[in-house]
Amino acid sequence: MNPNSAKLMVAVADHSVCVKINGRADFTSSVDLKKLITELWQRGYNRFVFELCDCVMMDSTFLGMLSGIGLKLSDAGSPQGSSLELLNPSPRIAEVLENLGVEHLFCITSGASPVTSHFEPLAKGCGESRAEIARTCLEAHKTLMEIKPENAGKFKDVAQFLAEDLQRLEMAEKK
Repeated sequence: MNPNSAKLMVAVADHSVCVKINGRADFTSSVDLKKLITELWQRGYNRFVFELCDCVMMDSTFLGMLSGIGLKLSDAGSPQGSSLELLNPSPRIAEVLENLGVEHLFCITSGASPVTSHFEPLAKGCGESRAEIARTCLEAHKTLMEIKPENAGKFKDVAQFLAEDLQRLEMAEKK
């Protein structure tokens, strides 16, 4: 893991999940966090709060992964509206959300965390393959381009590189 990557802490209470993000949220955290959210959603947890007061930035993969989850949860028809809450985002992160056209996928709020105890570090997976990381990165960037077509100008080269890299990695895994 990149030493500059975010430290993610998770607390579960009732049917809510709170994830504290400290530092730089980037692609290295995306695979494990996506797996956690998917698993908890399948177990019946329906509210996900991301405490961002100590999050200094989010890269496009992390934002695309969160946006993809936001789309899936909104498609599942949460009765309260967005099931993904971004709590206390910095002005910089709020601006990036707006520029990428994804802010509508989240309930953006400020205030105290709804969960105050029982935080544990996010469990790391068993060393995701490079192909799985590339697949997650590609999916995240495709999501950003689908949500707002103007994002294609920002991410088409990255998506093309990731698609080619993924294909190469999958071929190497088959050998």
